[in-house]
Amino acid sequence: MEIFLAGLSALMYGAGDFCGGLGARKMPVFTVLVFSQLIGLVLALAAAAALGQALPGARDLAWGAVAGACGAVGLAALYTGIATTLVAVVSPVAAVTGAGIPLLLGLAAGERPGTLAWVGISLAVPAIVLLTAGQSGHPTRGIARRAALLGVAAGIGFGLFFFAVSRTSHASGLWPLVSARVSTIALVGLFALITRRSLRPSRAGLPIVLASGALDMAANIAFLLATRIGMLSITAVVTSLYPGPTVLLALLVFRERLTVPRACGLALALAGVAFISA
Repeated sequence: MEIFLAGLSALMYGAGDFCGGLGARKMPVFTVLVFSQLIGLVLALAAAAALGQALPGARDLAWGAVAGACGAVGLAALYTGIATTLVAVVSPVAAVTGAGIPLLLGLAAGERPGTLAWVGISLAVPAIVLLTAGQSGHPTRGIARRAALLGVAAGIGFGLFFFAVSRTSHASGLWPLVSARVSTIALVGLFALITRRSLRPSRAGLPIVLASGALDMAANIAFLLATRIGMLSITAVVTSLYPGPTVLLALLVFRERLTVPRACGLALALAGVAFISA
């Protein structure tokens, strides 16, 4: 059952990322963030209430708020990359960077990662090189590089998000995710107010944006349930394959071309994330 839930989580994470990027093609990325996080907040509150989880202490909520701020940066970069560059580059680069950041922070804090984690880190560099490979001077080379940069920025945001969430207690349940959603909405809303940007959504893009937020939160809940009934070492590896559905949807919907080097880079990136997660 835990494999099914982890696989479902990976599918929903990947589809949610794609929907967010697709929404960013129809409206400003900050509008996408606000409305996707709003529906995620509603679902998180409903799930926390259904599970009967008591409100945690201020420390857990504070770490959740920090996670939300970092996640907002990551999502903004990822959605921009999916909307304007190559999905087959930005998504796996974000994944492998996001997996490596908590490992490196843990190393700085005195933790000693296992051999598999170092194998995963060693796969990250050749994966990114292959993902950005292309003929010198070719127009897609510049787009691939921009996608890689946005992927790294997104991965740093996600990595810091994961690290902040890991600082919360196990008893806090879904409440740090609630705090993270509130933080993201408040941060983006404040930015829009200061810069006088409208957050009004388009009718055509709103359904896909709401689907993005709902899928993301449903994936979080599925992953949480998977870790409660099975081993984290297994569920984390299965869930880490989430860039696969994102790239597949890009191939089907955007008709994005996946070259042989980038296919190899995607495989290495997925393997690297899986090893680090293990």
